[in-house]
Amino acid sequence: MTVADKPVPVPTPVTRPFWEGTKEGELRVQKCDACGKHIFYPRPGCPFCGAADPSWVVATGRARLESYVINHLPGPGFKDDVPYVIAIVTLEEGPRMMTNLVGVDPDPAKLTLDMPLEVVFEERGDQVLPKFRPVEVKA
Repeated sequence: MTVADKPVPVPTPVTRPFWEGTKEGELRVQKCDACGKHIFYPRPGCPFCGAADPSWVVATGRARLESYVINHLPGPGFKDDVPYVIAIVTLEEGPRMMTNLVGVDPDPAKLTLDMPLEVVFEERGDQVLPKFRPVEVKA
């Protein structure tokens, strides 16, 4: 199967700024104007203090690996990709997000918890998805 066979996210009014950002090569998250906390997944109000209409900010794109699973049972459109890494990463700003890891073998010996990661973007249909790869350590 090709990239065209994979499911493509459909933006909603609340998530549209996130998806517009990925198309521009930016990882956007919300930030509450009242309490200052960063928020992900996109929503109409702050889950911490209840304030309405959080602002959108550009995240650094840096994260750390929190947890992962190596998937061997592909969903529709992912048959040619197995095995692949489904991960939960903690963004430098604080929120966690589910994503895929790329640029690293799907091998537990290569996937260390808390390893530094950086965002990369992958086109899929008319959307662009954020994924993460290990940060190259410079000697």
